[in-house]
Amino acid sequence: MKSWCESLIDKYYPEENELKHILLTHSRSVADKALWIAERHPELSLDKTFLYEAAMLHDIGIFLTDADGIHCTGDKPYICHGYLGADLMRAEGYPRHALVCERHTGAGLSLEEILAQHLPVPHREMVPVSPEEQVVCFADKFYSKTHLDREKSVEKARKSLERYGAAGLERFDRWCREFL
Repeated sequence: MKSWCESLIDKYYPEENELKHILLTHSRSVADKALWIAERHPELSLDKTFLYEAAMLHDIGIFLTDADGIHCTGDKPYICHGYLGADLMRAEGYPRHALVCERHTGAGLSLEEILAQHLPVPHREMVPVSPEEQVVCFADKFYSKTHLDREKSVEKARKSLERYGAAGLERFDRWCREFL
């Protein structure tokens, strides 16, 4: 039996195709890593049900972007998938899940980073706040959508964040100390 979040994915990804396969495989990997962190750190009292749901839905907006390598044929730059997914989740009545969508890009994006890098996203803070937002964002850094069969090392995950600037690397390094 499908969970409500998998049914919601079916609403936006009705066809069984490569894009849906990529989304589901990636999201399940992120969910597994997030739940692994929750098990290792009971002192964080993480909401495991929410962690699973948020991890499954964090990338729901990718179909609205233009990313040929992962079969996305939308018209927005890929970096927009977080806030676009957040808009979908808010419209569906899931504001808490929307925050995870919006805040998981890079290691989160501060307003200062958005403005300095002239990123094509809304001008507002998009840095993970709640422990669950931080764990999903962190877990996401270990899985790409182009190499679904492997988990990145900490070094490779960190390297993928370099383009977002020092603040994101500092957040990632703090999460490594807290979550691993």
